[in-house]
Amino acid sequence: MKKKPNYLRIGVHAFGLSPLAFLLVAALTDQLTVNPIQNVEQRLGHYALYMVVASLAVTPLNTLFGWRQLIRHRRTIGLYAFFYACLHFSVFFGVDYFFDVREVLMLTIEKPYIWLGLSGLIILAALAITSFKWWMKKMGHGWQSLHRTIYFAAIILVIHYAWAKKGSLANLSGDILQPLIIGILVAFLLILRIPRVRHWASGLRQRRPFNRRHASGGPASGPGPEAKNKEADPISA
Repeated sequence: MKKKPNYLRIGVHAFGLSPLAFLLVAALTDQLTVNPIQNVEQRLGHYALYMVVASLAVTPLNTLFGWRQLIRHRRTIGLYAFFYACLHFSVFFGVDYFFDVREVLMLTIEKPYIWLGLSGLIILAALAITSFKWWMKKMGHGWQSLHRTIYFAAIILVIHYAWAKKGSLANLSGDILQPLIIGILVAFLLILRIPRVRHWASGLRQRRPFNRRHASGGPASGPGPEAKNKEADPISA
């Protein structure tokens, strides 16, 4: 029997690779501005941040809409975030500054937001390396604690983005519209992870007319509402 294609997996990979396609089209159509290296570097940084936000959105989407199958692809989205972050840093360090460590170190004194970006990259690297099942078994409960540092990474990367745009989220000055929008979205996704908020949102989903009809078969039709909440809304990174 022919196996059916996993359209969700295909969609996730299409989503993860689409930024490269956009970048290629921009390069072929001469849309990389007068400073193409800087433009590519900035685009890759944006893509990395978008993927981080997308990976953070997986659990809230499950909480709000019961999209459990998407949970299986959260790791893939996270690896794409690390992939674009690596490309972003590689263009910055290898192409823009030709691996000149001394010049880059001097630059970090003038532009300390680079340290924030590097810190975010280190966190993403640690999460990517330990994202495999072997590490999950080896680290036990510590694995979940480590992977929750993605919350911190998302916050510092938003600040890195705003600072790089010569803006300030603290006093809402400068070119911070895009970082502000992403920051609000990240805050919303983190708030939805607070246990009380998550259970409240999950309860709203269970009380929707479709879910009530689906559960009206009684005990014989499956687990009760409490069990369904625990199954559909796992505590995860």
